[in-house]
Amino acid sequence: MRGWWVLLSLGVSLSGLAESAQPSAIQWKDITLETGIHFTHTDGNSGKHYIVETVASGLATFDFDKDGKIDILLLNGAPLPGTEKPGAVSRNALYRNEGGWKFTDVTVSAGLTDSAYHLGVCTADYNNDGHTDIYLSNYGRNILYKNNGNGTFTDVTALAGVGGWEHVGAGACFFDMDGDGDLDLFAASYVDFNLKNHKTSVMNGFTTYVGPLQYPPTANHLFRNNGNGTFSDVTKESGIAGFLSSGMGVVAADFDNDGDSDLLVANDLRANALWVNDGQGRFKEIGALIGIAYDPFGNAQGNMGVDCADWNNDGWLDFYVTTYQRQLSTLYQNQSGKYFDDVTRATGAGLGSFPHVKWGAGIVDFNNDGHRDLFVACGHLIDIVDQFDSTTSYRAKNILLQNTGHGKFVDVSAQGGDGMQARWSSRGSAFDDLDNDGDVDAVILNSRAAATVLRNDSKSQNSWTQVELRGTGTNRDGIGARVRVVTEAMTWIDEVHSGRSYQSDFGRRLHFGLGTVKKIDRIEVKWVGGGNEALLNPPINQRILITEGVHRVPSAGTPIKQPPTAP
Repeated sequence: MRGWWVLLSLGVSLSGLAESAQPSAIQWKDITLETGIHFTHTDGNSGKHYIVETVASGLATFDFDKDGKIDILLLNGAPLPGTEKPGAVSRNALYRNEGGWKFTDVTVSAGLTDSAYHLGVCTADYNNDGHTDIYLSNYGRNILYKNNGNGTFTDVTALAGVGGWEHVGAGACFFDMDGDGDLDLFAASYVDFNLKNHKTSVMNGFTTYVGPLQYPPTANHLFRNNGNGTFSDVTKESGIAGFLSSGMGVVAADFDNDGDSDLLVANDLRANALWVNDGQGRFKEIGALIGIAYDPFGNAQGNMGVDCADWNNDGWLDFYVTTYQRQLSTLYQNQSGKYFDDVTRATGAGLGSFPHVKWGAGIVDFNNDGHRDLFVACGHLIDIVDQFDSTTSYRAKNILLQNTGHGKFVDVSAQGGDGMQARWSSRGSAFDDLDNDGDVDAVILNSRAAATVLRNDSKSQNSWTQVELRGTGTNRDGIGARVRVVTEAMTWIDEVHSGRSYQSDFGRRLHFGLGTVKKIDRIEVKWVGGGNEALLNPPINQRILITEGVHRVPSAGTPIKQPPTAP
């Protein structure tokens, strides 16, 4: 994250990083003022430049009350020593979606009133009771909130056994690491910072923040779900403890298509970690071996957020990692699970990103043309950087890269509507269909500012489908399950995740743009720890609920020949 002063000597070429702009098929409208969302983020800054201020915060979009509408949870920091108003209290904000782009603050009635310093979040039904719970990764003690099913939450951290240590938190994710039908928990840590070992830096005569290399790296934590509402710390026996790092964004994904969930952690100025799962919840770190730990020059980047999807529709999940100033956001293309290619320059996936610090990210088909686009949230972490560095800025426009469908991205940020024109110092980002109209909207958490809600106003006649899973024998959310949408023209894949982007969570409903396709032959589901499922001839332009065990057909377990990719 703080690597730009190191990269001055790298001589990174910008040739080939620009394509001519074209009219954008994707349009964003900033409708924040219409929504009733009045949240303002604080990082608790007091002018003392604590490193924890720079990494706050993420957010989550999920349906907490099961009413069919996606709600929003925005994370907040807390006052730090030296703050002008030491008695000030800040808290997270949970907004219930009322429909019609109206949201109601239900934080107090929901019981989410703790005043911790919140950094990251993931959500899932960890106890398979039908209600989505919340895990908060904090500076200090992490918190697990159990959803009581009546609009309220209860702090069960001590009871569940997932607290017990204080640290600088980072991204977190629920996933079923051993296929036993319940969700385990991975919580990344950033650096070994506390108020006693606080340090500052001087840049061009200005006092500012230090980078992560000024503090010792830390161990991440892994908890096995015992199936009775409690967890056991298996960090050491799983192999996770052996790799110290400075974690930021995380995602659990089956990158090698072997049926179990692996772990990718984006690390700040340290090598990215990719832990391959043996299917029993034991992990081996292979990031350098497989080509995802470093940039093409062999350098550890200032990695921030990470998202995962099949950007080129070849049946393998790829990773997109956001980075620091004077580094390109990086697209790692999966080569049949054997290794990853950095295709950033070849595809244009880093367009517009070099001058900025990048955070939240999404690999999402925003215009339903069947090809996943890229959204990157930008903004510097040094609030006075404009005073001594003319190549960047504290507040920046976000980046929108449209997938051409021919192996390239084009930067359409300037043509993407008024929602792309504002300048903020953004952090977490989340992408979901907030108005149930069949396209994916966006929510951005901005540091020291109001949040941003962007409505997708793209005009398109393209088809789409959304898939929501309900596990019965496997975990209820279907987290880790692989979904294939099969048509005559093309096949798309996706996977259900809990925890992604920059310390955020979104996308429990899988969204597939279908382009001009008017008929789906089948939707296949491969459940983690379970069997295969197939829904034949489902309708298009609808959200489809697939319940495990209901849609089994005799041929569900047999391979289907991959149709040719549409031109």
